[in-house]
Amino acid sequence: MHGLCIAMSTTAEQEQAWNAAQLSEPVTAPRFAIWTYAQPAIVLGCSQRERLTELATQAPQVPALVRASGGGAVLTGPWMVSGSVVLPLDHPWVAGRINDSYQGLGQMFVRLLAGLGVVARALPPAEVAEADARLGPPVRWACYGSLASWEVVDTVGGRKLVGLAQRRQRTGVLLVTGTLVTPPDWALLCAALGQPKDEAAMRARTVSCADLKPDFISAEAYASRLSEALRKEVQR
Repeated sequence: MHGLCIAMSTTAEQEQAWNAAQLSEPVTAPRFAIWTYAQPAIVLGCSQRERLTELATQAPQVPALVRASGGGAVLTGPWMVSGSVVLPLDHPWVAGRINDSYQGLGQMFVRLLAGLGVVARALPPAEVAEADARLGPPVRWACYGSLASWEVVDTVGGRKLVGLAQRRQRTGVLLVTGTLVTPPDWALLCAALGQPKDEAAMRARTVSCADLKPDFISAEAYASRLSEALRKEVQR
């Protein structure tokens, strides 16, 4: 698999299967996939595997799966547009330290969102602890329940708008992104994981593009714009 690859999907299962296959051989050129979702799904980090049984009981109507990488639970659904970016080890975005690998991608999102009328910024590593503290106690079991380096936040409240994650192997680097286009159903996620008390914190810690700009474009239109931005940026 060489060059750029664009995929659209309506299931989290297809996304995770694509991601899992990407680093099976040396990555020689950038490629990416963009994902939209027709229905909600819960994607657990690999260390949360034991919670699958709990989810089957508390939220049997919501598909649940485990990804190969770590981190907290993610609630995908119509409110989110995700991106998977696969890069060679010598790509400028990922050739430095692990935290620095998010900088190019985070700043790309800032430019993309600005062009769509949403003012945001990528959070430098030195500011993460203070920014996280301003939002109150983190929700450690949820991916969107805390902040990380170069993730994209709104400039007024410092709330997470675009989440970032990565998986590194000797064959290459997989960077994963998730933009909150409309408000997520945090009540669903918190109830499914047996943590309904954390719903208020999740709402306080996150913000969607539609919250910041009520006439923001649809998830499908945003996916197209993200695809265009990645096509230009990753080939630099």
